[in-house]
Amino acid sequence: MHISGVQTVLPDHRYTQAEITEAFSRLTDADHDQLERFHRATGVERRNLALPLDDYAGLDTFGRANDAYVEIALDLGERALRGALDKAGVPPGRVDHLVYCSTTGLATPSMDASLARRVGLRPDVKRVPVFGLGCAAGASGVARLNDYLRGWPEQVAALVCVELCSLTIQRGDTSVANLVASGLFGDGAAAVVASGRGAGPEVVATRSKLYPDTGDLMGWRVSEHGFRLVLDAALPHFVERVLADDIRDFLAGNGCTPDQVGAWICHPGGPKVIDAVVKTLGLDPAALDITWRSLREHGNMSSVSVLHVLEETMAATAGSAGGPPGRPAVLLAMGPGFSAELLLLHW
Repeated sequence: MHISGVQTVLPDHRYTQAEITEAFSRLTDADHDQLERFHRATGVERRNLALPLDDYAGLDTFGRANDAYVEIALDLGERALRGALDKAGVPPGRVDHLVYCSTTGLATPSMDASLARRVGLRPDVKRVPVFGLGCAAGASGVARLNDYLRGWPEQVAALVCVELCSLTIQRGDTSVANLVASGLFGDGAAAVVASGRGAGPEVVATRSKLYPDTGDLMGWRVSEHGFRLVLDAALPHFVERVLADDIRDFLAGNGCTPDQVGAWICHPGGPKVIDAVVKTLGLDPAALDITWRSLREHGNMSSVSVLHVLEETMAATAGSAGGPPGRPAVLLAMGPGFSAELLLLHW
């Protein structure tokens, strides 16, 4: 499978971290100094949000938050998919398969049905809506496009991820997990267009890893108030303990080692998670510069973030084959389950 086009789209409402901290402090009972300390520790400097800051006070029910999700996600998803199709030089009518991933809102008919009509995809387009993979969904979605195109190499497949994390705000939750999340997560959409015979980075191998007895590390608890975050402080330590061996084993199975990798396309889960990846693999800290920049400028956009890092990596390596000729790239993301998704790419 070749990745022909990637497009990230952000909401229009952009704020500094300090502005968001002040607004969240007014909306909740959280201690202001504690909130400011947690927000500063995320390393996020700016974020784009689905709504103007003043409008979040009106999200007093799950229904109102989800209504906002459906409207805004459809707009951002359409813009992302059109942009990826334009970059790939593919008309909407050529898309045979559409995967839609999100973990921050719900709709039936599923969002991909509305998106297909808006963008002008064929009535016989094959659709797969995916909910619940969280931050891993961007990487998992690309892997599932690859699975499909191995069977239908003459076709075109597209992935759309939309995450409006800010709409899951829990105003009555002053837990450490929620305070950290209020400073870490951002909003956005991204789309990927791929084909079996096209140009662009080639996916040559994928691996999914589901770790037993780790379901409480991260996820949602769903109630009448909507999505309440589960985020265990032990997560970075778990990543440090298990991920490096899994990555080395994945690479060894494909005839290479971490020092042969020319680009690391890593989901920006947060400073401690990024540091854990660098430390356990013995990477030069500069290897994840694009990941760090994505975190600073946009926060953790859940499934969208790794696709944003992919887009930025493709732009940065245009004309340079992603580093010295023949060097591979690794795309990786982690999410609820607890799970990891690994992809090996060649430029």
